[in-house]
Amino acid sequence: MERLTPIIQRAPGRWQIATVIAIREETPSVKSFRLALPMWMAHLPGQHYDVRLTAPDGYRAQRSYSVGSSPLDEGEIELTIDCLADGEVSPYFHDVVEVGDRIEVRGPFASYFVWRGSEPGPVLLVGGGSGVVPLMAMLRHRRRVLPGAPMRLVYSVRGAADVIYGDELAGDPDVVLTYTRGAPDGWTGHTGRIDAELIAAAATGAMTAYVCGSNAFVESATALLLDAGLAPEWIRTERFGPSG
Repeated sequence: MERLTPIIQRAPGRWQIATVIAIREETPSVKSFRLALPMWMAHLPGQHYDVRLTAPDGYRAQRSYSVGSSPLDEGEIELTIDCLADGEVSPYFHDVVEVGDRIEVRGPFASYFVWRGSEPGPVLLVGGGSGVVPLMAMLRHRRRVLPGAPMRLVYSVRGAADVIYGDELAGDPDVVLTYTRGAPDGWTGHTGRIDAELIAAAATGAMTAYVCGSNAFVESATALLLDAGLAPEWIRTERFGPSG
């Protein structure tokens, strides 16, 4: 009797139905959603998933969100979503989605803005606002697979209430925070935008840097890294658009 070779489904490019298994509030406007995937495959830190919503009338809205979790979280991913008032997808997640709901996703995608652990030199992560999400995946994964590898996160936020992953980042010696609009009481660290002094304290000429945030943030941080002596080919950038 002839035996058929089973078809192995690969996650990228195929839409699948994920189940929301946990929701965590990060800030007043940011929540993390833990999703269980039936067609799970390990992502690379820095990759993203597409999310698609379909209305009863058939209208569809689709957005891409970076994965914030380590690829060692087998069967699951975590998407951290900033709620944008004029968005089509992010308000639905924040106002409607509950644990147990099912969400259509596909991924992981992207091959450039990823950390594989083989990049040259120490690694510097530079994030602004919700741009910290893919960088957090890198930081979390490094803690689990290469805890001795030098990696530092420089993270710019408006105020104390805007720190995503605040509890997890608090007290981490590899994390440098700067507050641009309102530092918490008793703060003795850096304030204001990321500047040459802050970058110079964290950067060396032979290292890999990942920069993620708004277009203006990425442009400014990249210029500072170049001025600090980093090679252009080892500065990788990811820009967050206004859609949500």
